[in-house]
Order: sequence, then structure tokens, then C-alpha cells
Amino acid sequence: MDRQPVLEGDRLVLRPLRADDWDALYAVASDREVWAVHPAHDRWQEPVFRQFFADALEGGGAFAVIDKQSGAVIGSSRYGSPEAGEIEIGWSFLARAHWGSGFNAEMKRLMLAHALAHFERVIFKVGAQNVISRKAMEHIGGRLTDRSFERETCGVMGVHVIYEITRESFAAGPLKNKG
Repeated sequence: MDRQPVLEGDRLVLRPLRADDWDALYAVASDREVWAVHPAHDRWQEPVFRQFFADALEGGGAFAVIDKQSGAVIGSSRYGSPEAGEIEIGWSFLARAHWGSGFNAEMKRLMLAHALAHFERVIFKVGAQNVISRKAMEHIGGRLTDRSFERETCGVMGVHVIYEITRESFAAGPLKNKG
């Protein structure tokens, strides 16, 4: 699977993240409120985000999310490395001006359609206390699994839960016909 194709929807273009996206993406990420309920709540700080950005470039699979109407970079997401017949979608964030208006669902639909052409299952690792991301997962048809793990973030151990969307559930689910 190509982990960095160009994916185009009605309102968004997802294209491979580039080093020259730093300024535009940090302008979005520097908003403290984007990270307020995220386990990595300090990611708005430049040194922390700089490492996140460097990891995204180095690891591959990362996208700049572009609003087609304005041409602006409004966020990012990425594919993890494939493991045991599944792939992860995560590390996603959008500018607050694009919250609650279907942009996250479109971004995930584009990424899911591409990934599920190659894998039976896509997983999402979400901080158990991250109510915004958990609600978004349920909105797009993610099913909470019985899998979880602990990870240290910002010096604190926290539980993360795993949601999944399978090829079958995606074909029948809430994102099937959304543009």
C-alpha cells in the first residue's frame, strides 16, 4: 500500500507532508485548545511539535490536510506502519475552525477507503480520557474493541483504547455515502 498517496474529496485534499509545511502546520498546532483534552496536551509548544513533525516526516505515511476552498493547510493525519494485517490511522488534528463541520469525517473517509482497499481492518488508538476523539470515532462508525494499552505521555501513564473499522463495517457504515 502506498502510505502517502494524494487523496481528494469534496472539500479536502490530503497530500504527502513536506518539510516546507512546517510554518503552516505549526500555525494550526500552536493553538492550545486543539490539544486541551489530548494525552499530549503540550503539543502546542514549538519544541514538542517540532519533534512530532520530525517524526511524521521520518516515519512516512503523513499527510498535510488542505482545505480546497482556501488552499490552506488545516491539519494533519497519518498512517502507521502495517502490523498483523491491519494499519493504524492516527496522529490526526484539525484547526478548530474546522471542528464539527464534517471535515474530520471526510478526512477519515478518504484515508479509510484507501487503507481498506489493502487491509481488512484499520485501527485507531485513542486516549481513554480523550472524549472529543472518542466521540469522533463513534460518529464515523468506529467500534470500541477490548484491546487497550498504557503509554506515557507528558510524564503521565495513561490508558489508550483501540477502535476499529473493518472493510465490511466501512461498506455498511455511516461514512459510506458521505462526500
